[in-house]
Amino acid sequence: MCLAEPDSRHKVLMLIAFHKPYGVLSQFTAIPGSRFRTLAGFGFPKGVYPVGRLDAKSEGLLLLSDEPWLNYRLLHPRFHHRRVYWAQVEGIPTEGALEQLRRGVRIAGGYRTQPCQVWMLETPLSLPPRTPPIRFRKTVPTSWLALELTEGKYHEVRRMTAAIGHPTLRLIRVQIGDFELWSLRPGEWRILTPKERAAVLAL
Repeated sequence: MCLAEPDSRHKVLMLIAFHKPYGVLSQFTAIPGSRFRTLAGFGFPKGVYPVGRLDAKSEGLLLLSDEPWLNYRLLHPRFHHRRVYWAQVEGIPTEGALEQLRRGVRIAGGYRTQPCQVWMLETPLSLPPRTPPIRFRKTVPTSWLALELTEGKYHEVRRMTAAIGHPTLRLIRVQIGDFELWSLRPGEWRILTPKERAAVLAL
């Protein structure tokens, strides 16, 4: 069922951007025996919940809201909503390997990914260090890819880079719609302004 956007005159609605650090689950409830932290330790307002997910080993932009309709608006495949990821991978992919990703690759489970935009990040990246740091092998160089996707299958980016022989070592979601991550440091969050909200919803 299609959910219409609610009438915000009768309720103060919140859309929050959070820079999720490595090692944090995209949920408020702890998993018994898990070594990972949850969202409960970051002081979010009551009544908000994650819109979409990032796995515990991924970093970057996570949205939270008290608006149930946003899950439909941002995540349903019919809207083709853009998300941009930066992936540090083992090795240096060839142009042919990048073209495979652009056309769509068959990943574990037999699913073929949708066409997407992929490009190498040539300039040195100024990123906060990850704790713990990624594993380095002296004999294997690493490189950074940017991927713009419009679907959100489980572990999709990691499975895509593995399918072309370049496992992902570090993964950061840097953009949703037209809204970018960089005004927030790891662990920081804030309620978005109407202009920033519009940027998030941009197709």
